[in-house]
Amino acid sequence: MARNEEKAQQMLNKWVTMKQEFNAGNIAERRPFLATDCKSLADCEKWRLQIMREITRKVAEIQNQGLGEHKIRDLNDTINKLLREKGHWQFRIRDLGGPDYNALEPKALDAEGRPLPGGGGYKYFGAARDLPGVKELFEAPPPVKKRRTRGDMFKHVTPDYYGFRDDNDPSLAAKEAVVEEATV
Repeated sequence: MARNEEKAQQMLNKWVTMKQEFNAGNIAERRPFLATDCKSLADCEKWRLQIMREITRKVAEIQNQGLGEHKIRDLNDTINKLLREKGHWQFRIRDLGGPDYNALEPKALDAEGRPLPGGGGYKYFGAARDLPGVKELFEAPPPVKKRRTRGDMFKHVTPDYYGFRDDNDPSLAAKEAVVEEATV
């Protein structure tokens, strides 16, 4: 006798399940490829919530450090794609007269409360932050030593550099007198 997993994969069981779902009205509807194709505010809200559930599930899945590097990268790419798609649905909801979710979402802030630079770009979640090449992105770059320009150097040059005040220095006058005595 076959195991339960094998029974569930049989074509007859799949067909019966599909027929029951169709009769109950639970047949899964595909999300439109473009958010602008959706004309109903309720449908847009439904698709946005579906995307948010997918994001939540995938973010929970990417926390597992035991997944392979390729699987983690694929999950991170998928999450970023879903975040971008969620933004499209939020703009469409706003266009149809619904709430502006972009204004309601919390912004990413640093420790001082300032918005993070590049907040709309690619994000790394969970175990993806520990991948090779990604850690370096989060490290602060070494400070670049500013080269002194010619103008900076001339700012600090005084008349003493050119010897204009040498006549007023008594120690130099004494040294000059000793040298003149020796040469004459």
